[in-house]
Amino acid sequence: MATKVLLVEDDPVLADAIREGLSDEGIITVGVSSVSEALEAMRTQRPDTLILDLMLAGESGLDVLRTVRSHRDQTPIIIISALGTTEQRVKGLLAGADDYLVKPFEIKELYARIVALVRRSQRQEGPILSFGPLRLELTTRRAFRDGKELKLSPTEISLLELFIRRENQVLSRKMLYHQLWESDWESETNVIEVHINRLRSKVDKGFPNPLVHTIRGRGYMLSENPSSAIPVDESESGAAVQTAPVTP
Repeated sequence: MATKVLLVEDDPVLADAIREGLSDEGIITVGVSSVSEALEAMRTQRPDTLILDLMLAGESGLDVLRTVRSHRDQTPIIIISALGTTEQRVKGLLAGADDYLVKPFEIKELYARIVALVRRSQRQEGPILSFGPLRLELTTRRAFRDGKELKLSPTEISLLELFIRRENQVLSRKMLYHQLWESDWESETNVIEVHINRLRSKVDKGFPNPLVHTIRGRGYMLSENPSSAIPVDESESGAAVQTAPVTP
């Protein structure tokens, strides 16, 4: 079955270009230009991915994003926007987006990100992964800690899966980005930091022992005892463990 994308973009020229480019790749694109149309299309069209411009005519695409996530709809969401500062990207990701692409961009890059997100959200392999108090159901894409369900986005689920499969191993930002988006777009590595912080706040908040750790200068690790997981020579050479505070 062909992938269906909902495109929320009020620039008709750009919308047509995206629709044509994705059509060439076999993707069906449903286009709307307002918040109300977007929310209605999410209900009736049930797309595989939402592509969302932030600056709509007199409206904010963030309203669509927040409403979708408030309904616990975990459809993968890619923001496309001319707002390209780190602060603006972080704001969009914290609101619940899975990816953020700054205009102008190549259609092939957008296509690659759509494919990666859809593949992750639909992945079904094996029943359960577990690590310590964590449990990840791969078929339903639901995660739990000590029996309490964690409300994770598709990207956060995929991050947690990578960490569990590589427990007690340091994963670099570049490696995580490549695994999640199947690319080497290093300019976007700050996206990983935002998603890691979101995952940490949900996995560790309210629990006595942190599991998601930052290893200074190297990357991130899922571990109940990170100091013992890092080889002594590397730990002594400056690979210090940092546990960031969990923010609300």
